[in-house]
Amino acid sequence: MIQTMKFRHLLFILFTLTSTICIGQNNVQYADSIRKAYNIPEISYAVIDSKSTLEITALGFHSIELPDTATLNDRFHLGSNTKAMTGFIIAKYVEKGKLKWTTKFFDVFPEWKENSRPEFANITLQYLLSHKAGIQPFQGENDPKIPDSKGTKQEKREQFGQFVLTLEPVFPDEQNPFIYSNAGYTLATLMLEKKTGKSWEQLVEKVFNKDLKLNVKFSWPENQRQKDTWGHTYENGKLIPVPSTVDYHLDYTEPAGDLNIKLKDYIKFIQLNLQGLNGVNNYLKADTYKFIHKGIENYSIGWFNIYENGKEFSTHSGTAGTYYSLVQIDRINGKAYIIFTNSFRQDTQQGVRLLMRKLKENYGS
Repeated sequence: MIQTMKFRHLLFILFTLTSTICIGQNNVQYADSIRKAYNIPEISYAVIDSKSTLEITALGFHSIELPDTATLNDRFHLGSNTKAMTGFIIAKYVEKGKLKWTTKFFDVFPEWKENSRPEFANITLQYLLSHKAGIQPFQGENDPKIPDSKGTKQEKREQFGQFVLTLEPVFPDEQNPFIYSNAGYTLATLMLEKKTGKSWEQLVEKVFNKDLKLNVKFSWPENQRQKDTWGHTYENGKLIPVPSTVDYHLDYTEPAGDLNIKLKDYIKFIQLNLQGLNGVNNYLKADTYKFIHKGIENYSIGWFNIYENGKEFSTHSGTAGTYYSLVQIDRINGKAYIIFTNSFRQDTQQGVRLLMRKLKENYGS
């Protein structure tokens, strides 16, 4: 009887392993067909749960003009998926008591209030991070002209913040429950910098690189002194590889969209979130993760908060024009889906969405 039970258990394990391998092979073939059909130089993706990587693959090339093939050590620019990481840092210092989610901006910068719009008098940290503070978007199109600034990056962010608070507000309404704002993340970061006495760059280094050992870097992946991904833009009907030396002017909104990372390290970051959503305390407390992901309706702290067809997702995409990333966390089934690419145009988005749909279908989300 015991031997029979052991044999059945072994058969179950072999069946599960074989099924997983088949799913993985099918996904790789589908992902590569998407990559070719939608003219994406490189796609790297992973499916994970809180403890393990269920599937991970790198496909394609660093650049359309180079023979360098994709590897799992490649770095990708995160674009707006940086927001969740900035929110994560802020959450740590909320736990430390440096700030509260309800801290008002002008309680931290009272000297700025007189020259700011009165409509912003009561904006708080969580309003800024959930895009409900009425701050102008600053998404790269039709932005107000920014005055010249001088000094360190932190000092330039402060000058930008003072300028932003003089602009006409764009508050949410019934049709638009939040107004997505990169500048809002700069203002939230200024609160963090003031209360900690450290710059955002220093805090990224401390939290992600020193404490969590994730090897996070700033700006584009370096591709001139070493082999790594090139971002690609789209001009006159063709892809154009962009060297890492090109200045793309995210000068004042870096905390909203200017980190790069390897897929394997980003997986570790998302697994911390999955564990927290499962009630496990790690670098942050479980209750903090719940607030980050679903504490605020529609858009919480760095994550879109989605409820549909009996399912719950935290999701976000990111691009600064030459890379594109898409991340979805299935909060009920405890799985996450990560797709990184090194190009951006409408076709890139369409191809990535098709691959995301396929992965979720195959893994039960």
